[in-house]
Amino acid sequence: MKVLFECRIPYRFWHGGMQLQIGKTKAALEKLGVEVDYFRWWDTRQGGDLMHFWGKAPVALIRAAQEHGMPVLINPYLTAACNHSDLKLACETVVRRVISSIPIGKKLAEALDWTSYRAANHAVVLLEPAKKVLVWEYGVSPAQVSVVPLGLSDIFRQAGPAPRTESHLICTGTINPRKRSVELAEMARAAEAPILFVGKPYAETEPYWKRFRSLIDDRWVKYHPHVETDSEMVRLLQSARGYVLMSIWEDWSATAHEAAACGLPLLLPDQNWSRDRYGSQVRYFTTRYSRRRNTEILRQFYQDSPSLLPPNVRFHSWPEIAQQLRSIYESMCASH
Repeated sequence: MKVLFECRIPYRFWHGGMQLQIGKTKAALEKLGVEVDYFRWWDTRQGGDLMHFWGKAPVALIRAAQEHGMPVLINPYLTAACNHSDLKLACETVVRRVISSIPIGKKLAEALDWTSYRAANHAVVLLEPAKKVLVWEYGVSPAQVSVVPLGLSDIFRQAGPAPRTESHLICTGTINPRKRSVELAEMARAAEAPILFVGKPYAETEPYWKRFRSLIDDRWVKYHPHVETDSEMVRLLQSARGYVLMSIWEDWSATAHEAAACGLPLLLPDQNWSRDRYGSQVRYFTTRYSRRRNTEILRQFYQDSPSLLPPNVRFHSWPEIAQQLRSIYESMCASH
C-alpha cells in the first residue's frame, strides 16, 4: 500500500505539534510496511493507493484524487470549533445550513470548502469534541469519522516522575499570541510564581516576541530556547515543579501530553479538549479570561504543586497510532 501525505500550509511544517505528528506518523507507518510519500503534484508518474490530507482539503483536490482512483482521508484541525459550547455549535450549524440552502450561499460554501469534510472518504480527528463538530456542524456521517489519539515517543512514555528539583513551573511551546505567552509571563510576575518558558517565536522580528523578551527577568520569567532533543526536554520537564498552559485554543496539546508523561501536575485552560483529555485530574484557569482570578489560580497552583499528582491517562505509542491508521487505510481502499 502506498499513501500520499499532503498539506497545503507550509508553515505548519515548522517546529510545532503538527510537524511532530506528521513526521512521527510517517516513520511509524513505514516501519509497518506502509509506503508513505509526500504528494508531488508536478510529478505525473507518482502514483498512490490513498491520499492522507493534513488539514482542510480543497474540494477540487479531493475530487481530482478520487477521479484518479485514490480515496481521500482528511485529518482536519478544528482547534477553535471543537472548543465551542454545544449552544454555540448548534447556532453555527443552523447558520451554515441556512446559508447553504440558498443559491448564493451554496457558492460561498463551495468557495470556503465547507463541503470538503463530506466530500472526503473518511476523516480522522484527535478527540470526541472534534468529531462532534464534523457530525453536527458539517453533516458528516459518524461512520465516516474516526477518533485516533496523538502518539507519544517512547522516551516520554517511559520517563515517568522524577524528583522535581527546580523551584519553577514550566511552559513549553512556540512563543506566540495563541499561546498567550506574554499574558502568562505577566501573570507569573503578578503571582510571584516563577515560570520557565521553553520554545521560540516564529520570527525574532515579531512585535509579540519582543514584548515577551522584555518580560524575561530570570526570576519570575525565565527563558530557555527551543530544545532540539527529546532527552533534553524530558530533563527540563521532570525537574520542573508543574506544567502550565494558558493558550486560547488547542485540539490536543502535545506539550501538555509530554509533561503529564513526565509526572507533572497540570494547570490548563478550561476547554473541551482539556476536559475530554484529563477530566477532573488537572487544575484549570477560569473559562472567561479574568486576569485577576487567573493570577490567583496560578499562585495557588504554584503553592500546591509539590503535593499534586500527574493525571492518570493512557499514553499511546506511535506504532499503536500507525496500526489504527493502517486499518482505516485498508478499509477505505477495500470499499473504494
